[in-house]
Amino acid sequence: MTVQPIRLFGDPVLRTAAVEVTDFDKELRTLVKDLWDSMQNAGGAGLAAPQLGVGLRVFTYHCDGFAGHLVNPTWDVVGEEMQDGPEGCLSIPGMSWDCKRHLHVVAKGWNMHGEPVEVEGTETLARCIQHETDHLDGVLFLDRLDAETRKQAMREIRQAEWFDGTVPTLKQSPHPLFGRSS
Repeated sequence: MTVQPIRLFGDPVLRTAAVEVTDFDKELRTLVKDLWDSMQNAGGAGLAAPQLGVGLRVFTYHCDGFAGHLVNPTWDVVGEEMQDGPEGCLSIPGMSWDCKRHLHVVAKGWNMHGEPVEVEGTETLARCIQHETDHLDGVLFLDRLDAETRKQAMREIRQAEWFDGTVPTLKQSPHPLFGRSS
């Protein structure tokens, strides 16, 4: 097992857009394994490379009975239905708040061997795909919360035992809530 430490809220790497993977090599396969092992160890539904301090567009997921990884992912919305429900993040441990997401998405990307992959997700898997892709753009789910919930979240984070006092500015996601996302 190759469990790596997960970067916490306030770490600048979480606010930096990741670059596309160009080499589908042994290093990428090691990164995917590290992401998987670290996600499983932490009990998460997904984990993006920036959460391990690696600025590459890769994430792993394990939710709703589906498991895998995506390299250089993009996603499109299917339908106009939205979901509003609890969402957490391994980089903001032990906390969750209601967050609005698309109910159904289709993600496309590659696996660690450079073969094309398509993942269709509804509910939790759709939420996970959107959440992890946001990480690759330097966006945290806190950025998607309504103003009142965001203030509450920041109060709770400031009181968390793990919080080091570094508060980054909130960002606007490049993925709109309605319409095409990529």
